[in-house]
Order: sequence, then structure tokens, then C-alpha cells
Amino acid sequence: MIRLGNSIRLTRREVERFTKITGFEPVNVRTLDDLDRYVRKCKAHYWGESEDTRFLHFLLDEQRSRCLA
Repeated sequence: MIRLGNSIRLTRREVERFTKITGFEPVNVRTLDDLDRYVRKCKAHYWGESEDTRFLHFLLDEQRSRCLA
């Protein structure tokens, strides 16, 4: 992730990872709030208590953490 003040830009690799995890491309993600909104929407789309759902939510959180590292 490239960050300049409040603005961010996901790298091509990060976009590919998020898309691979969720099936949804993170479009118009220009701030950290946008990124958090994208993650929340994906988690809401894939809701539930199954082990697969928990793992998907874990992957989303890990990918977001990688972006901020």
C-alpha cells in the first residue's frame, strides 16, 4: 500500500490478493476508511458461524494488517 497523508493506493498485488480472497475487486479504495468499508462489506456478504467463514474473515483481517505494516 502506498500512503500519502489520508490517501492510500493499493498495489496491484494487494488488489489481486483481496480479489482472490473475496471474489470482489476493491474499487474506489482511496482512504483507510474506504478499505475498512470494503472489508466490512465483504464480511457482511460472507456472514455466518462456520469454520470457513471464520477463516475467510481471518484472511481479510490479515491482508488488511499486511497493508498497514
